[in-house]
Amino acid sequence: MKRATVTLAVLGLVLAGAGTAQAAPPDGPVPPGPVALDDPEFTANVMAPLHVTDWADFEADLDSVAGYGVDAVSVDVWWGDVEGRADNRFDWSYYDRVFDVITSHGLDIVPILSFHQAGGNVGDEYTSLLPSWLWQKYAEVTYRGVELGPTGLQHRSEQGNYSAESVQGWADGVVMDEYRDFTRAFAQQYGDTYADDVIEVNVSLGPSGELRYPSYNQHDQGTGYPTRGALQSYSPLAVRDLQQWALRRYGSLEAVNAAWGTAYTSVDQICPPQDADAFFAGLDYLDTQYGRDFVDWYNGSLVDHGERVLRTVVRTLGEDFPEADIGYKVPGIHWSMTNPAHPRAAEVTTGLVQTSVDLDSWATGHGYQRIIELADRFDGGPREVVVHFTALEMDDQDAPPAYSLAQTLVGWIGDYAFRAGVELKGENALAGGVRSDEGWDDIEEAFEQWGYLGLTVLRIGDVSSGTGADRYARFIKTYSPDV
Repeated sequence: MKRATVTLAVLGLVLAGAGTAQAAPPDGPVPPGPVALDDPEFTANVMAPLHVTDWADFEADLDSVAGYGVDAVSVDVWWGDVEGRADNRFDWSYYDRVFDVITSHGLDIVPILSFHQAGGNVGDEYTSLLPSWLWQKYAEVTYRGVELGPTGLQHRSEQGNYSAESVQGWADGVVMDEYRDFTRAFAQQYGDTYADDVIEVNVSLGPSGELRYPSYNQHDQGTGYPTRGALQSYSPLAVRDLQQWALRRYGSLEAVNAAWGTAYTSVDQICPPQDADAFFAGLDYLDTQYGRDFVDWYNGSLVDHGERVLRTVVRTLGEDFPEADIGYKVPGIHWSMTNPAHPRAAEVTTGLVQTSVDLDSWATGHGYQRIIELADRFDGGPREVVVHFTALEMDDQDAPPAYSLAQTLVGWIGDYAFRAGVELKGENALAGGVRSDEGWDDIEEAFEQWGYLGLTVLRIGDVSSGTGADRYARFIKTYSPDV
């Protein structure tokens, strides 16, 4: 794969007009179209506030959305709020009230097991940090030959900064019992009372509850939209994992040197890019074997982390909430996609794509193959695993500084989920997107063209009145004709 191929082909999708998200894939099946019309699993949901403070307003919003056919309310169950005081001491009092209020209005519940921080990201009006005891509990633990210390569970970026927004996937083997204990306590608290009211359990797999690295988050300077972001693979655990991965892939240090054109004399010399700016500016992530291998490992580590946490939750839930699917969220990282200086780089630093596959091909999901096919790893299991993808309300803005292909990306994901046989649902990325007719036009186009099977709206207050309520009510009548 050559750099010119990636840049020009992606640009061509936009400039050709018919080659945007609306066009049929040239090398595969016809786009799925509005299959949700005939799908009994179609759901129309809303997100609750990050934390309810005005209960009268919340109940009024519930009345409104229940009246025009919304199915369920998605609720963040914050780890830091419930178990923040001490290890294995759980306070469910807030959620006792929230769930009772929701179900009393005839709505179902989609709890999010929120193993991430609230606060510091776009739209966050509430702060809930991960339990402080967590970092202390494992500070003196040695894992995979690494003494963790107070930051050992955290991502470390190319800038050398640590993120406390979520636990890094390379530490799953250390903290998995914590996820299991929290899930078990949740099931014990609500498994009987709300056995039939919980229609999905969504699982946080990273910052903002999304399957991604914190590549554009507050711990790093200058990495927000619309930059390329920053790599997050510089913790001792991550570096150790990369070293072991390279040896497994090539069999010996000598073979690594032969593949990468290096002259390492020790496995300890294997590391993430030492000059990340040069790694992207020189397009090494696209054009060199080391670069493609590194991105493969980085992406694969994220997907494997997702699988481990999802399996833990599925096993721990057992037969509780028998009607509930399991969901995970994939963010729409839509910027810097056609930036000629580093095409697709923001998706790389976030961990969402591979560069060892053809990024221009529908057959590879334009790089998203493994992220989407994570759901397929649970085929034949006790629960359906559902993917939620954001950014359905956005248009393409393929010009500096954004170089955004948001709408095109919605089509890529929809097409590949269809190919993979994965149930795909959508969300808007920003609350303002459902307050305008333009945003709703884009959402409806995603369902008409690409077969999305459900919608969760950010947030309930944006669709309880006005344009948001009117358009969502009309949307639900289209896809749930019996409402």
